[in-house]
Amino acid sequence: MANDRSALLDQMIEFAMEELLSGNDLRRRQMVRRMVQLWPRESALSVSFALTSATAAIEDAFGAAADVDPVVPLGYRLSALVAADSHAVQALGQVPALAEDLLHFWRRVDPAFLRIP
Repeated sequence: MANDRSALLDQMIEFAMEELLSGNDLRRRQMVRRMVQLWPRESALSVSFALTSATAAIEDAFGAAADVDPVVPLGYRLSALVAADSHAVQALGQVPALAEDLLHFWRRVDPAFLRIP
């Protein structure tokens, strides 16, 4: 079971890296919503963790060039927003917050991730 969870998290990280490095602004903007839709039963914090891990891997892989690449601050910013929304969902009583709970939260409270084309 632990290996299944680890493999799933690896898939999430790989997906986030691919989207961040795609060079396609629309894919980057839709990434968080797509992750939540692809892995609705995963912990909401797993989405944040995957984004952070993907961004850190990009930093490690590209060294000093990553310092000027806008995907690095974007990845960390999105991770922080997902973590904050996960905390808000849990504060409302949904513990643990699942990725699909973020969709419900965004529909009711903060539709920013849903408004992206």
